[in-house]
Amino acid sequence: MLKDYRLSMAQQDIMTQLPLELEKLQQRIKQLENENNRLTLLNKRVNEQLNAALDGTGLCLWEQHIPTGNLTIFNQQWGHLLGFTREELPAHIDSWKNNLHAEDKDWVIQAFESHVAGTAETYQAVHRMVHKDGSTTWVSDRGRIIEYGTNGEPLRIMGTHIDVTQEKRYEQDLAKLAHCDPLTNLLNRNALISAFEYEKHHRNPHHGALCFIDLDGFKVINDHLGHRYGDTLLIHIAQDIRQVCDQLLRTAELTPQPYHHVARFGGDEFVILTCCNNIELLTALAKTLLSHYQEPIQLEGETIKVGLSIGISLFDELDEFSKVCEQADKAMYSIKNQGKHNFLFW
Repeated sequence: MLKDYRLSMAQQDIMTQLPLELEKLQQRIKQLENENNRLTLLNKRVNEQLNAALDGTGLCLWEQHIPTGNLTIFNQQWGHLLGFTREELPAHIDSWKNNLHAEDKDWVIQAFESHVAGTAETYQAVHRMVHKDGSTTWVSDRGRIIEYGTNGEPLRIMGTHIDVTQEKRYEQDLAKLAHCDPLTNLLNRNALISAFEYEKHHRNPHHGALCFIDLDGFKVINDHLGHRYGDTLLIHIAQDIRQVCDQLLRTAELTPQPYHHVARFGGDEFVILTCCNNIELLTALAKTLLSHYQEPIQLEGETIKVGLSIGISLFDELDEFSKVCEQADKAMYSIKNQGKHNFLFW
């Protein structure tokens, strides 16, 4: 009887403690729920801030599961950079490879696979990709393996991918300004010198001709009709010179890899640099150019008379650019003194 009473007292104690323990558990659950909500909200805000920062730079985070080749983009829709939907472009390494620019494809894949194989510390490449509309997009890629298997095999690689098309175009525009005459889009003096030196060091034997062209009567036209008209005339003549060179020099069987460059040195001075040292062909080139301006021409409603004085200097691998240019210049001035609108070999 006493035993039953004690059991009953124990049960009563348990029953007394149970609500207290239950209340403690409920309070703990509530605390965990509040903490989970706080962390969820914090994570959401961090992701929003990260995405805002990444979107502002055009940068996206990617991850590849190496064994399957599946790709994950964390902060952008897959394919968005190239104008594709997920249905059009599966999120897979093969899709990425297939949209690499043909001229960059081999070396970019090699750079990526070198890192995966362990021969390169990281994967890093600035390259071109082909947009859905056929245009070219420049991107900067970086990646590093972040997980290996039990046998040391790479499992996951994570990296960043950023569109740098605008930056690349800006670089190209700057390079163009540094090497091209902004009015006629021909090469400038520095670019022509660089071309001469490049051919001299990469072509054996190195020979050819430099044609120095100065316009006759340009100053009178420029003063009478204004600088805007003078600029229009320079553009017109630049196009004529380039067209004649393309027709006569590019089609001629000069060397296995013929070349010619056309430049404007400033003012009304034009220069042709060519690997052609055939006097008959160079004579035909000069006569063709002169024939274009033998008679007055019509340009923007005006009838004008302009001539060309052309000096030509042949060169070989022993000649320096300054010497060749000086000789052609002197031959040109001889034409000026002899009546203009003609040509002369040094």
